[in-house]
Amino acid sequence: MRVSRRTVLAGLAAIAVFPPLSAAKAQDVLQVVATTGMIADAARNIGGNLLEVRALMGPGIDPHAYRQTRTDIVAMAQADLVLWHGLYLEAQMQEFLFTLEKEGRKIVAVAESLPHDKLIAHDIYKDKFDPHVWMNPTLWSQVVIAIRDALIAAAPQHEAPFRANADRHLAELVKLANYATEALATVPKTSRVLVTAHDAFNYFGTAYGFEVMGIQGISTESEAGLQRMAQLVDMLLARNIKAVFVETSVADRNIRALIEGAAAKGHAVKIGGELFSDAMGVAGTYEGTYIGMIDHNATIITRALGGTAPARGMANLLSG
Repeated sequence: MRVSRRTVLAGLAAIAVFPPLSAAKAQDVLQVVATTGMIADAARNIGGNLLEVRALMGPGIDPHAYRQTRTDIVAMAQADLVLWHGLYLEAQMQEFLFTLEKEGRKIVAVAESLPHDKLIAHDIYKDKFDPHVWMNPTLWSQVVIAIRDALIAAAPQHEAPFRANADRHLAELVKLANYATEALATVPKTSRVLVTAHDAFNYFGTAYGFEVMGIQGISTESEAGLQRMAQLVDMLLARNIKAVFVETSVADRNIRALIEGAAAKGHAVKIGGELFSDAMGVAGTYEGTYIGMIDHNATIITRALGGTAPARGMANLLSG
């Protein structure tokens, strides 16, 4: 979907009025704007106190539908570096982001660095890919490397600490991936079906051997039709699936309608838990970090579908 001409013109005006910060300022603390919390978290882990990072989209925000505000435009126009996801995740912002790039600003679509053979085709747009790559920590590690490289290019004087911090964070992601693999492997094979509000978990399914079924498609902009709901209700009954999942950034009405549809046919289905799909948890909490987000998802899914995982997750830090 195209943004309005008025929005783009407002962005151009903001770029003219608010020039980027001076080189001297950038050498002190690099001013970075990230579109999503996941990108912001990686940048903070890599940059430490050498960066000030602002995430445009907070907890519970749907990036597929998000449109930049006037405040966002000013922040991006003033930043030394803008990091966005790409792969058509920020569909409503894309035209402005391209405008920002044409104006000579430092702007990097970090997930666009992934090789196409590692990506899953989009269910609606034939020339695009499923953007939810953060659901696989191993794949996300490659995005973290792209973020590291963008930070080095923006502030080469800090290359050594950026590389050292990135190496530490990448080691943490290996530990996270190992935990998820081990925990999810305890779910009985017949129960490895993940039903959610929209198709945000395809990379998760590929990584851990789960069949993933979203009521909506990859984008939350798609509508859930009556035929799709009926098919999913029949599937729940036929495969004796007892748990489905809601998401923090998507309304739960379709999931609750699915549960009611199954109940009408005599099959009880519960909500297995609330998953983080397109956004992390509340800032300042463990679930408000990328590692906490994935730890939470892997633990909740494992326990709800009959596997074995510690109640408070990999690091005993989940809020419960």
